[in-house]
Amino acid sequence: MDETVSVKYDDENILDTIFIVEENMRDTFLVFGSPLIEEEEIQEMVECLRSGWISTGPRVGTFQDMFAGYIGSRYALALNSCTAGLHLSMIAADLQPGDEVITTPMTFAATANAIIHTGAKPVFVDIEMPAMTIDPEKIEAKITEKTRAIIPVHLYGRPCNMDAITAIADKHNLLVIEDAAHAIEAEYKGRKIGTIGDITVFSFYVTKNLVTGEGGMITTNNEEYAAKVETYGLHGMSRGAWKRYSDDGFKHYQVVFPGFKYNMMDMQAALGIHQLKRIDQCLKRREEVWQRYDEAFAQLPVDLPPAPEENTKHARHLYTPLVRLEDLKADRDTIQQALHEENIGTGIHYISLHLHPYYRDAYGYQPEDFPNALHVSRRTLSLPLSASLSDQDVQDVIDSFTRTLDRYGT
Repeated sequence: MDETVSVKYDDENILDTIFIVEENMRDTFLVFGSPLIEEEEIQEMVECLRSGWISTGPRVGTFQDMFAGYIGSRYALALNSCTAGLHLSMIAADLQPGDEVITTPMTFAATANAIIHTGAKPVFVDIEMPAMTIDPEKIEAKITEKTRAIIPVHLYGRPCNMDAITAIADKHNLLVIEDAAHAIEAEYKGRKIGTIGDITVFSFYVTKNLVTGEGGMITTNNEEYAAKVETYGLHGMSRGAWKRYSDDGFKHYQVVFPGFKYNMMDMQAALGIHQLKRIDQCLKRREEVWQRYDEAFAQLPVDLPPAPEENTKHARHLYTPLVRLEDLKADRDTIQQALHEENIGTGIHYISLHLHPYYRDAYGYQPEDFPNALHVSRRTLSLPLSASLSDQDVQDVIDSFTRTLDRYGT
């Protein structure tokens, strides 16, 4: 097979493959990643609009407190995206231009882009199989005198090998900033993801396990980092909007840092408050769907997602079988298109970053530099997995996927 991968997706909305379909298909098309929004969120949003507190206000504060309680972290800081959280984490930790940050290429572009926006250099380490998370055994070989941090990505909701990663970080005095965009409910050896590294960042994008439309959260137990994130995330002002305009009266602010416009709005938090209340209930439904898929696809020419590692909890964010190309007469993209024609929306998570033009050209990567990431890039396919799926939706996915693989079987 040719040692290249065709990169067709350049936006997260497209990566998540929320397809815009022909008018006569819309009534039956199963949208990938459709969130479960219930009446509580709708009513909270209406009350938010009526209250006059639309941007950062009391609901953001409530959501932060609830999230810190759920994770078990000392601090939780709400932001307008996980990308903002990754960027602010490195700024708060005082990373400087020219520093190096080790991460995996099997992730969304935001992970590496945030490093670049900090002025640092992303240094990729291949994934381990079958987990598809960063391989700790390959990390130390990439550490140099410029290395300042490691960003493990808890891909698809599966916790990384945090014992090995934190041991390496401690040995070399490196920060651990966890990308937990997929892993709100995840646990590692009795500890919630969000309480292990120095800083952890979560996503509430529309396809995530907890949805605020756009949005993110930083958790940390470090008081200094938390204070910097709070200040730097709203223009570097010493007081946020809610504190300045609260019932206690107007408070003057001072700009203490050239900060960013990264704050979350109360309209977003209005959704998050109720999404968080049902998060474990929704996880249970996704686990049921996951089990049905595993049982239905056991004899198909695919490698199913491996079981969670011992003493961990998988957040079940994405169900990502790898199609066995050697047993099929079609590539992954052909199979995805066939499912699309059967009105089943799917995603690709992900085309490894080292195969995209920017990272390839900027850092001189070749496809074979990360063979495991290359292997996954050619084969991975994300099937619908959401608490909003009905039993019939799940059966439709099973039937279409089975029929498609039978059609292209050797």
